[in-house]
Amino acid sequence: MKFFQFCKECVAELRKVVWPSRSHVLSSVGVVLVSTLVAAAVLGLLDWAFTTGLRFIF
Repeated sequence: MKFFQFCKECVAELRKVVWPSRSHVLSSVGVVLVSTLVAAAVLGLLDWAFTTGLRFIF
């Protein structure tokens, strides 16, 4: 049965994976959250500036 052979090979490959530590995962999540918040703030400020500028012109 090819399906069961596939499952056995998947399990064997997953045992070879070096999983990151909890602290590494948490620090990576922190970097992603901070960079997302900074990008959102920059885009929000740009949106506000362009909207204000266009209201001033028109």
